[in-house]
Amino acid sequence: MRLVLILGYLALALAPLALSASQGLPPRALLDELATGAGLVALAILLVEFVLSGRFRVIMRPFGMDITMRFHQLLARTALALVLIHPILYTTWQRPDALPNDPTRQSFVALELHGLLDGIYAFLLLGALIAMAILRSDLGYRYEIWRAMHGLGAVLVAWFGIQHATDLGRYSQSETLVWFWWVLFALAVLSLLFVYLAKPVAKLRKPWRIKSLNRTADRTWHVTLQPDGHTGISYQAGQFAWINLGHTPFGLAENPFSIASAPAAGPDLSFLIKELGDSTSQLGKLRPGTRAYVDAPHGSLTIANRPEPGIALIAGGVGLAPMLGILRELAATKDPRPAALVYGNRHSGQIACRDELDSYAATGTEITQVLSEPGHDWTGETGLISADLIRRLFDTPERRSWLFVLCGPPPMLDSVEDALLAIGVESHQILSERFVYD
Repeated sequence: MRLVLILGYLALALAPLALSASQGLPPRALLDELATGAGLVALAILLVEFVLSGRFRVIMRPFGMDITMRFHQLLARTALALVLIHPILYTTWQRPDALPNDPTRQSFVALELHGLLDGIYAFLLLGALIAMAILRSDLGYRYEIWRAMHGLGAVLVAWFGIQHATDLGRYSQSETLVWFWWVLFALAVLSLLFVYLAKPVAKLRKPWRIKSLNRTADRTWHVTLQPDGHTGISYQAGQFAWINLGHTPFGLAENPFSIASAPAAGPDLSFLIKELGDSTSQLGKLRPGTRAYVDAPHGSLTIANRPEPGIALIAGGVGLAPMLGILRELAATKDPRPAALVYGNRHSGQIACRDELDSYAATGTEITQVLSEPGHDWTGETGLISADLIRRLFDTPERRSWLFVLCGPPPMLDSVEDALLAIGVESHQILSERFVYD
């Protein structure tokens, strides 16, 4: 399936080049053709980006959320680079009225103002979108506002890009290529409608309610949802859900959270949610019985069908959530494999579900707590989850064959992955999920 999706993507991204070549127009200077090709491929990439970010499980499942999102980011930046070099490479900049009529655009690159402005708008908007994505944590925007601006901005980039191509493009004058652009644009819009209309309608048919909501650590809540009039969902421990608490499913107050419950324990879903600058800041005002909506399951951070003889869970902050789901599933199914949890926080007040973790430690799970700012009475590990700690805990022949499941902030994941690879853990034994994507 992975190969089919990759080949399908390449076919869509390179199709404009093939459709342009099939027109049989006489070739121009090499740099002119390269400039045009860069623009064509960039526009195709941007249009396919909508499908990549549309929560389609057929795309997410084979690769996992991390790889899909990193691919989405890399392609957006690749498209920006191609758009940047697109005008620079041209060598035949002329006004069309200064030359004899040339419908093939063999002799010039058109400079009609309205077409140029469309291209400039697309370029500036694309750069702004990528900058806002990279700097989202620093800009202070609420997640819901950023999400709306990102979606609307992407549509405008696609619209202006197509207008620019069909107004000024040499090859995009072809009816076939015009149809290709607008069909891709229609698919892009349908992807947005799927997320913002079709999915909310489906969620209306299967509502949930808050069963319990308890503060479990500093600014961190343990929230449990129960199905309202239906049997719940089928999922695997470690996956995540998009949830909406106390709002209409058609709004933007929806966030992704890892599921902290065990499928074997029943239909209820549990989450660890930290108060941030978005709708999560209102968690303390919610009450049991509040209506909720769930879009799940998503993600591949799961130990289901994994043959490794042991499970190592490494989490930072609320990255504990999927690890709790896995620990709870191991306990509920009486999985005999040894398990170890390494859990990092800044201070002891951020340790979530402390009593439950103590109970796992009492029954044989190895729990290692790490604090970067420990108090005077702290007796556990201090500092960060370092390469030295990883070596001390897992650098044995037996443990190097375990499955390693990671969730937390990117710097932690990068250092832990490097440390695991350095002690000889194979890359296919490492599963990871990040909190943020730049």
